[in-house]
Amino acid sequence: MAASISSIGVGSGLPLDTLLQQLRTAENAPLAALQTRADKEQQRFSAYGTLKSALDAVSTAAQALGKSETFHGVKANVVGDSFTATTKSGAGVIPGNYSVKVESLAQAQVMRTDGVADRKEQLAQGGKVEISFKLANSDDLHTITLEAGKTSLEDVVKAINADSKLGVSATIMNAGGDTPHVLMLSANETGTENRITSISVQAAEGSSADVTTLQGLLAYDEPAPVEPGDGEGEVPAPTGMRQIVASADAKVVINGIEVTAQSNKLENVIDGVTLDLKKAVGAEGAAETLQVTRDDSVTTTAVNNFVNAYNALQSTIKSLTSYDVDAQQGAALTGDSLARRAQSQVRDALNGLAINGVTLASIGIKTDPTTGNLSVDSTKLNEALTNNRAEIEQLFSAENGLSKRVTSAVELFTKSDGLIKTSQDGIQRTLKLLEGQYEQMEARIDQKMETYRLQFVQLDSMMAQMNGISSYLSSQLSMLENLASSNSKKS
Repeated sequence: MAASISSIGVGSGLPLDTLLQQLRTAENAPLAALQTRADKEQQRFSAYGTLKSALDAVSTAAQALGKSETFHGVKANVVGDSFTATTKSGAGVIPGNYSVKVESLAQAQVMRTDGVADRKEQLAQGGKVEISFKLANSDDLHTITLEAGKTSLEDVVKAINADSKLGVSATIMNAGGDTPHVLMLSANETGTENRITSISVQAAEGSSADVTTLQGLLAYDEPAPVEPGDGEGEVPAPTGMRQIVASADAKVVINGIEVTAQSNKLENVIDGVTLDLKKAVGAEGAAETLQVTRDDSVTTTAVNNFVNAYNALQSTIKSLTSYDVDAQQGAALTGDSLARRAQSQVRDALNGLAINGVTLASIGIKTDPTTGNLSVDSTKLNEALTNNRAEIEQLFSAENGLSKRVTSAVELFTKSDGLIKTSQDGIQRTLKLLEGQYEQMEARIDQKMETYRLQFVQLDSMMAQMNGISSYLSSQLSMLENLASSNSKKS
């Protein structure tokens, strides 16, 4: 590393360090020019990204206007509290009134064991143990394996909960008393198809484990239903595991038609409508009313979203291409033809748009002749939707409608090999070249400054020597003068 320039000039007394700094500043001027150019190129690159985002927003809003569900919005109104309803817009959803009676809710099965005194006590000895579960929705057994010495109630719970495919969750409750620890099992899903029908415990193949205690605690066989005339209820299970909450299916009567479901969420029982069941009223309870009505707000929201995105694009382009007369400074894309071309292409996609005599102006979407921005007359748009919905849908979503015309215009600029990407690639190449030029120039300047420094060091040394000689000669001359003066006085 070169010696510090602050030491230069000490010997000579000359301000060589200051001079060297001034030379560095002068030599760095071309570097500053390169950096300024690189900064402007980076600003252009970022500005193209901003332009692309604004164009993408217009395209997204235009695509929404090309979808059928945008023009077939519906909303649900429920009179009552036994269920709620949500709707999915689409051409197949038909407005109407429905009588809905929630006779029963779906529920998940819950089971429990007898209590044990110590939740950490090993319940099997001698080797590996297998616990097999049979659920009503599968003909296959699902088996979990417990390692030797890992058969306590806590170990069983961990093994069950670690198996995400089992469909059952386990927990331990403290019921108090001498044997407080109770294993609780619950089906993860509601409905009779998700219930446990059997649990078996056995020693793993090749193991001689004693599973008597664990088997007596967990083994379960679903009781057979009682036949008519055999009395009420079910035959109790002969083992320690027993059911305390039976699984059940939801039962709903809609317009007189009985519907059963495994879940309390009923999807597409009514096309495009999801019912969330909240409360059962029983077979003798009163039905409640579901009203599905047309929802024009879906369309008007989509129209306003497009108008806002279009106006935002105009504002973005204006900002990126503006010129400050007072400061005599342009924006990142001032004079850039690509930004103006994008503006013209999108604007042209709207100009002359008409299908079956319907135009944007005729449904309340107007263009300000001064700013070029769009505006929406909500009253006129709502009236048009009420009286002429099909033609309005065609205006936006037909093959030559607004949606495809705008998205095609935007795609020219925003696609992966579009005009914006091409321009950004060119900027990146320029930045790479500028970076190389900067590094080369900086290296040349460093080399030149090192040459200056060495020359200044030599100058400093030479000047120091000359100053020394000068001081010596001055001293000698002074001595001669004094000697001459002394001799003169003696004579």
